[in-house]
Amino acid sequence: MNKEGMIWKIIFLVVFFLCFLETDGACAGKLTKVRIGWQIPWATQGQIVQILKHTDILRENDLIASFIGRTYGPVLNEIALSGGLDVVLTADQPASALFSKKKGWRGIGRLMYNRTLTYVPLNSPVKKIEDLKGKTIGIPIGAAAERITVEALIRAGINPKKDLKIINLGIREQGPLVIKGRNSTSWGSVDALSGFDPTPAIFESKGLIKVLDVGKVCSLVLMNQKFINHNPNIANHFMQSIYDAYDYYRQNRKQANEWFIKEAKLKDANYRACDIAASIEPNVWAKSRKEIRVSFTKDDFQIMQKGANFIAHRLRRKINMRDYVSNEYVKDLK
Repeated sequence: MNKEGMIWKIIFLVVFFLCFLETDGACAGKLTKVRIGWQIPWATQGQIVQILKHTDILRENDLIASFIGRTYGPVLNEIALSGGLDVVLTADQPASALFSKKKGWRGIGRLMYNRTLTYVPLNSPVKKIEDLKGKTIGIPIGAAAERITVEALIRAGINPKKDLKIINLGIREQGPLVIKGRNSTSWGSVDALSGFDPTPAIFESKGLIKVLDVGKVCSLVLMNQKFINHNPNIANHFMQSIYDAYDYYRQNRKQANEWFIKEAKLKDANYRACDIAASIEPNVWAKSRKEIRVSFTKDDFQIMQKGANFIAHRLRRKINMRDYVSNEYVKDLK
C-alpha cells in the first residue's frame, strides 16, 4: 500500500471510531435534533425541561435537543414565527396567538396544568371573592390571570367594569409590593392581586398571602407541521419524552425542583413553593407510571377555547382550538 493509501485508511479508521464513540448519535444518524422553546421561570414546565436536560430521556426516544429559554410566551412566538424553533412549550393564550398566524403550528399534547390565583394580604379583612366589591385589584392585564380572575368575579356576582377598580400590575411588580406590605391589611392602594405561578406559590410558601380563588390553565406542547412532515414519528417521540419526564419527576421531585430553582434564579423560591405550584398537575403526584396523562380531555378543550376567546379581539380572529390541537400523537404512549 502506498503512502497516500495508508493516509486515507488511517482517516477512515479515525472517523469510524469517532462515530462509534460519538455521544450525540450524529454520525450514526439515529438522533433527530429538535429546537425547544421554553420559559425559564415558569414552573412546572421548568422542571420538565430540566429533567430533559439532565437525563437521557430524549436520547432514549431518538432525539437530541437545543434549548432556547426565554421569559414569556409571546417572545417565544416571535422566535417560532422566524423559524427558530421546532417545539414551543406554552400556555393556551400564547398558543392561540401563534395558531392565528397560520404558519403550521399544532398542539401535539398536553404540557401541564398551571395555576392562576387571586389573593390578598394575610391580614386583610377580605375573606372571599365577594368581599372584593368596591376594592382595587392589581392584575397583569392580558395574561390568563386576568381572564380567570374576571371569571371568578362574575361568578361571585361582581361586575368587573362597575363594582371594583382594576389596575394593570405586572407579575414582576408584585414581589416588592407584597414584601413591603407583609404585615398590612392592604398593599398600599391595592387591596388584592391576581397572578400566575410560581410567584403566588412563593408568596404562599412564606405565608404572605391569603388565597381567594385558584384557576386552571391548560398548557400545551406545540410543534410545527413542516417539522412533523419531515421527521416521521417525531411528534410521538417528543410526547413520549414528556411522558417519561413526568415519570421521573413524580419519583424525584426534590431533584427536579433543585435543577429548576438553580436555573430559574427565582428570588426566595424553595422546594415547598415548587410543590405548591405543581399541586394542580396530577402527573406530578401520580402513584404509578400508568396514571400519567399527556392527552387532552373535553374539559381541557373548553379551558383552551376560553383562552382563545379571551384574546380574539386582540387577534382580530376567533380561533377554534380543535382545529389546531389534537390527541393524535399521544394515543400509544406508555
